[in-house]
Amino acid sequence: MAALIRYSKSSAVSSLSSFSLVRRCFSSAVASELSSPTTTPLPSGLNCHLPRKDPKDRNVQWVFLGCPGVGKGTYASRLCNLLGIPHIATGDLVREELASSSPLSRQLSDIVNQGKLVSDEIIINLLSKRLEAGEAKGESGFILDGFPRTINQAEILEKVIDIDLVVNLKLREDVLLEKCLGRRICGQCGKNFNLASINVRGENGQPGMSMAPLLPPTHCMSKLITRADDTEAVVKERLRVYNEKSQPVEEFYRSRGKLLEFDLPGGIPESWPKLLQVLNLDDFEEKLSAAA
Repeated sequence: MAALIRYSKSSAVSSLSSFSLVRRCFSSAVASELSSPTTTPLPSGLNCHLPRKDPKDRNVQWVFLGCPGVGKGTYASRLCNLLGIPHIATGDLVREELASSSPLSRQLSDIVNQGKLVSDEIIINLLSKRLEAGEAKGESGFILDGFPRTINQAEILEKVIDIDLVVNLKLREDVLLEKCLGRRICGQCGKNFNLASINVRGENGQPGMSMAPLLPPTHCMSKLITRADDTEAVVKERLRVYNEKSQPVEEFYRSRGKLLEFDLPGGIPESWPKLLQVLNLDDFEEKLSAAA
């Protein structure tokens, strides 16, 4: 599939294809970007050319875009498990920071509870720390979930990492709202569930859609909590802000031939096989299943 062909830049240098080098350069570029209002020049020889290989043999460097609640985390984490690469969700990074006792956690709490986007500076700092921690553990490749959300973030990322593919998950807004209001987290194990049972009739040219709830096991049921920002007013504001900010980011990657738009046809049982199909990974999953 054409969308999965790596788009290397003209100054690509194959000998610099080490992911750890890219991460070190990312941290350096982030520091320069945050300390200077002007555009930081790209370090010489940074662009990397990694030839297309079987997914298990390559450093997949993908981005997942989509409205809050669309399922970026669900599908990105499933793909990461399939490919053996880390799933880096900026939402998780923010929540981890919120759970800490740092001065930043109080600032983040105000921002998140109002349904506003966290600033580029904060997100980039959190991401930089996560990449450095991954390097120390020997991680290679990644799927970014929830980043970039702004043109500024996309431009910074493009300077230091050659993203292969940007998957834009799409879902109708009324279903998104219902999904977000049904989200629950187990206060003990931290896993995410969803109590919403969605059955929308097709109308005005839109197909019908059904999504079964993602119910927790019995031992988690009494420990479910609702995120403070999952109220109807806050969710609608998040969707409004996201749609306003997302259009330029989508066009940024569309103009580079890297954007793959995927309309979710339903819940996981309907969507997962079709997503694997458009990513040319359906055979790969079958081979792994046969070898297990």
